Amino acid sequence: MFAFAQETPEDWWEVEALFDLCFAPGRTALSSYRLREDVPQVAELSRVARDGDGILAGAIRYWPVRVARKMTLLLGPVAVHPTRQGEGLAAELIRHSLALATARGWERVMLVGDEPYYRRFGFTRLDGVVMPPPTNPHRVLGLELRPGAWAGVTGPVERAY
Repeated sequence: MFAFAQETPEDWWEVEALFDLCFAPGRTALSSYRLREDVPQVAELSRVARDGDGILAGAIRYWPVRVARKMTLLLGPVAVHPTRQGEGLAAELIRHSLALATARGWERVMLVGDEPYYRRFGFTRLDGVVMPPPTNPHRVLGLELRPGAWAGVTGPVERAY
C-alpha cells in the first residue's frame, strides 16, 4: 500500500536521487530537459508515492510546454525504486496523476517513451509533433484528456515560458 502526495520542495533532493538511480547518467542532457530548464514543474500534478514506513518508492513529474501555442503537459520523468518495481506502482502514479490533470482542466498530455508500455494508458504516437533533436519521433506520444484535444495540434514542442 502506498500513500500518494503532492511533491513538496522538501522532497526534491530525494526525488532527484531516485531519478539518478533509475536513469542513465546524463539524463539531464536529454532534449526534454531543455524544455524544463528554469520552468517550474506543474506542482499540483507532480506526485510522490511512499510506503507504509514513509520511504520514497516512486515519483512522477509534469511540466508545461506549448505545441502550436497550445498549453500541453509533458509527463516525465516517472520512476519507481528498483526494490519496488514490478508492483504496478508506476501505473498507479500515471493513472492517479492523469485523473488529477483531467479534473484540473488540462486537455492534452505528451511524453517521450515506449509506445508498447504507454499504450495501456491510451497514449499513441503523435505524428507532426516535433521534440527538439535528437529525440526519436517514434517515441513522441500523446493522450487526449478532452476528446479532440490533439486535433490540428502539430509543430515543434516549445518551452511554456
